[in-house]
Amino acid sequence: MTERGEEALSQTRTRLDIGPSALEWDGTTLTITIDERAAPLPFPVRGKLRLTPRGITKQDWPLDFAGKHFWRPIAPICDVECEMDAPNTKWRGEGYIDSNWGSEMLEEGFSYWNWSRASLKDGAGILYDAHTLDGQHRQYALEFDEGGKVQQRAIPRPQNLPRCMVWRMPRETLSKNEPRIISTLEDTPFYSRSKIATDWMGERVEAVHESLDLRKFSSPIVRAMLPFRMPRRAGW
Repeated sequence: MTERGEEALSQTRTRLDIGPSALEWDGTTLTITIDERAAPLPFPVRGKLRLTPRGITKQDWPLDFAGKHFWRPIAPICDVECEMDAPNTKWRGEGYIDSNWGSEMLEEGFSYWNWSRASLKDGAGILYDAHTLDGQHRQYALEFDEGGKVQQRAIPRPQNLPRCMVWRMPRETLSKNEPRIISTLEDTPFYSRSKIATDWMGERVEAVHESLDLRKFSSPIVRAMLPFRMPRRAGW
């Protein structure tokens, strides 16, 4: 990811360009064109991702209790094709598209949240546990079928996961039974992404899990470190 200036942005109804990278929707498939540089070592990152939703949802879900933050699981189940030139890799699998937006910065509304998504036998399950700064929890357990139809399920209890090895990020999830870490995919001072073994209403599943600590993100030391992992370009 690269932060760029306003002149690098171009948007139409079906296409979003940010510098040399772009997202384009043709009515069936979202094509993501990536042309970036890694950080801190400037290796090229180039290729395409094609995400074809099996169903699209139109319902927004509030993440807080003040009406300032919202989330939409746009496509709970997508067929994904990845073709990268740099690094040279290709694969196919199952994925997911969502969107968050709000009228204030995340750190002004939340202290912490965790999220996970699992493929199920007949759909997908998504868990959200957002901790607002005033100590409340906005929690969801949503089950989607192949077409995107949603059911709300009972909220499982909070369960602690081991902290990340390097930055010691706290991790927890919602689960009826004790979950475990399969692998840590990203370990940063304020964010982690992991693959976990857990359960969905009694069904054993593997899920992609994220934890975000906005208190750590707000630290001046962490803010000073961000440009080393997310380069900033004043122009295009």
